[in-house]
Amino acid sequence: MGTGILVLILIAVAIIGYFVTIYNGLIKLKNNIKKSWANIDVLLKQRSDELPKLIATVKGYMKHERDVLENLTKARTNFLNANTVAETAAADNMITGALKSLFAVAENYPNLKANENFMQLQSRISGIENEIADRREFYNDSVNQYNIRIQSIPDVIVARMIGYTDEEMFEVSEVDKQDVEIKFD
Repeated sequence: MGTGILVLILIAVAIIGYFVTIYNGLIKLKNNIKKSWANIDVLLKQRSDELPKLIATVKGYMKHERDVLENLTKARTNFLNANTVAETAAADNMITGALKSLFAVAENYPNLKANENFMQLQSRISGIENEIADRREFYNDSVNQYNIRIQSIPDVIVARMIGYTDEEMFEVSEVDKQDVEIKFD
């Protein structure tokens, strides 16, 4: 009889240990998502901080391109007011589109292209854009791993017990996938 109780205790400990291992794995994945989002957020903030300098630099050259500058300013304001991942992603997409327009229009202003401040800001922002793209990929990979785990047996049992649900991927809107249309008056 003592051996039977010992076996039951060992089985119970093994089951508890297994669920603790699953729980800890899910916590790790959830925190990786938060960390990867924080890394994106830092870069988005850096890019946002560069935008007023860029706007100030191009303002004097692009007197007839007010819409481009207003769109960039509006996109930055939306970013600063974003409270959720979805809102931040939408604002990021707006900024990316506005920057594409701005850099495309800048091609028609030789004096602006020769401006050292503009070239440095364009290079800095382009570098940040590349880093953001890399971090988005890491974020989406983290979300994908997490979503797969919380939908897989036996992890789904623990995930439901602690209220974990799917996380959203960082997606580019269909509008932002289209080519930028440039009009000259």
